[in-house]
Amino acid sequence: MNLAEKNTAIIKQKAKDFGFLACGISKAEFLEGEARSLENWLTRNLNGEMRYMENYFDKRLDPRLLVEGSKSVISFSYNYFPRKVLDTDDGFKISKYAYGKDYHEVIKEILGEFVAELQEEIGEFGFRVFVDSAPVLERAWAKKSGIGWVGKNANLITKGEGSFYFLAEIICEMELVPDTPVTDHCGKCRKCIEACPTDAILDNQIIDGSKCISYATIELKEEIPEHFHGKMQNWMFGCDICQDVCPWNRFSKPHQQPLFDPNESLQNFSKKEWKELTQEIFSEIFRKSPVKRTKYAGLKRNIDFLSDKNP
Repeated sequence: MNLAEKNTAIIKQKAKDFGFLACGISKAEFLEGEARSLENWLTRNLNGEMRYMENYFDKRLDPRLLVEGSKSVISFSYNYFPRKVLDTDDGFKISKYAYGKDYHEVIKEILGEFVAELQEEIGEFGFRVFVDSAPVLERAWAKKSGIGWVGKNANLITKGEGSFYFLAEIICEMELVPDTPVTDHCGKCRKCIEACPTDAILDNQIIDGSKCISYATIELKEEIPEHFHGKMQNWMFGCDICQDVCPWNRFSKPHQQPLFDPNESLQNFSKKEWKELTQEIFSEIFRKSPVKRTKYAGLKRNIDFLSDKNP
């Protein structure tokens, strides 16, 4: 076993020990296939108001521009499927990924410990850790490394596990053994396309961001367009519809990360209480949550929009 093979085996075993669902490795190189797709998506303005997607175009496609001397991209998946889905019969809905503490902080801390332990074992190496926080095409790298395939809803899907997981990367200067992509297992299934109430999923693994409920409730800073009225199905932050209907998610298993469990207050809020939400209560409930990204004004805007025709 050469050094690259040895280090690759150590990394993959350590990923299991640290609770990651999967770990895959790719050679750090220019993502030629994704360049045209990204350019077309931006040219068609499918990013809506997400102008940041137009920035750092070259860096999104070449990890060597993000980490000088990098040779490998290590991709990780981390389960967030909840132990208990929030009861929203008389409330508004929050995407499952945002039930608990902000995943950026949780996974970055885990990967920090992961790298520290790894360097003790194999020696120092240059690297950067990424958790949805820089111009990295996470799904492209995870797909390239064999963690899963990109479904029609543009989410990465893993056979036997589904798609309710976060992605993260370590771009490093180590020479490692790359994995190979897996095949697509969506077949002729169109459940995600047919279930999307706003027709945001185009029939070629592309999302029209300007029509997506997640985009409208999180990314959009202006008023929510009228064409969303009556179609949001009570989602006030994010949307899980296309994942909930995916047949592969019948294999989703509850996570084992207490930090992703929901704040107790979230389990009992009625629509009436959400409509009366104050800045103080927002800050208390969502202090360390991904929901804080919308700020109080943004979440209140979403709630008011949902309540406007359903008082």
